Amino acid sequence: MRWAGRALAELLVRAGDTEAEVGGRWPLHADPGSGRWTTTARGSWTGGFWAGLLWLRAITSGERADRAAATGRTALLAPWVEADTATRGLILWYGTAFGVAGGDAAAAVLRDRAAQACLNACDPRLGLVPWGRAFGGPREVARVDGLPGLLRLLRLRGPGGITAAGDQLGLQLGLTLGEREPRPAWRALPDGTWAPHPDPAPGWSRTTAWLSLAVADTGDEAQQRELLAHPRVAARFAAASPAVPPARPGGPPDTSAAAIEAVAALKLAARSSVTCPREAGRLRERAVAVLRELVTAHLRDGRLLDGCYDIEHGVATHHELVWGDFFLAVGLAILTEVIDPFTC
Repeated sequence: MRWAGRALAELLVRAGDTEAEVGGRWPLHADPGSGRWTTTARGSWTGGFWAGLLWLRAITSGERADRAAATGRTALLAPWVEADTATRGLILWYGTAFGVAGGDAAAAVLRDRAAQACLNACDPRLGLVPWGRAFGGPREVARVDGLPGLLRLLRLRGPGGITAAGDQLGLQLGLTLGEREPRPAWRALPDGTWAPHPDPAPGWSRTTAWLSLAVADTGDEAQQRELLAHPRVAARFAAASPAVPPARPGGPPDTSAAAIEAVAALKLAARSSVTCPREAGRLRERAVAVLRELVTAHLRDGRLLDGCYDIEHGVATHHELVWGDFFLAVGLAILTEVIDPFTC
């Protein structure tokens, strides 16, 4: 797939240019016209995706300078180990996975520290690692975007971590898919029950994306079937569905959600290839179609445009997003066999 290889190369060139531009800061979202990045001092919840993209660049180029840049970024993620947030998975799994695969000892040490911290943060009363207070709001919340990466880190800690990861995925699947319109966020009540939490709201573009990615990474066959049987999820993976979902019904497109869904579909296909080859073929075809549309209709000079950071607050609603670039690059790297589907 030459188009995929060319697009991946464009994304990685853009990553190199961005690393030179932002200096010691972390890119978050970029203006669709100028390409200028809004940055953060510590990386926020997206820092792992930036480190991961730089690692992917280093893997493909083989250049010592690229590897040094990736190694340095991963090291800067270390303070997040102690942060009270379930997004440690997004930060510290994706920020270390390619480094570990590339034999970087420091990345392996950081990943192990992160895995233990996640297990230590698990609340057996709730059956999960809570969302936490690092980014504001109530602490005891279950959110779909708290699953990817986190569950894989937990599973590194042996039987206890595997059990904790299974409990959290099972809980979130039951909560999220328990209604016709999946709810991405729930808050624990004092009596041990759960109530809908308003942020993010139902209809959020990344609900299916994050949940599907988590199931593809760590779910069993029954959980995969449960996920794909839900009407809203099934619609997103159907061949006739629009490649890019709206950020919310009637809202602008969110290409970052489409990129995550494509990676999830590729992983689900890889897991189904032996037991259900027809289903695997359908999922892979869907992923290829989505990635091709993202490349042909939304990628400009290595920038995946038309991502929506936060529709509710009007933040970066038609922009290049660091995690959109990351997941598009990962999907293309899987298609071109640069990486194994489960390297990250």
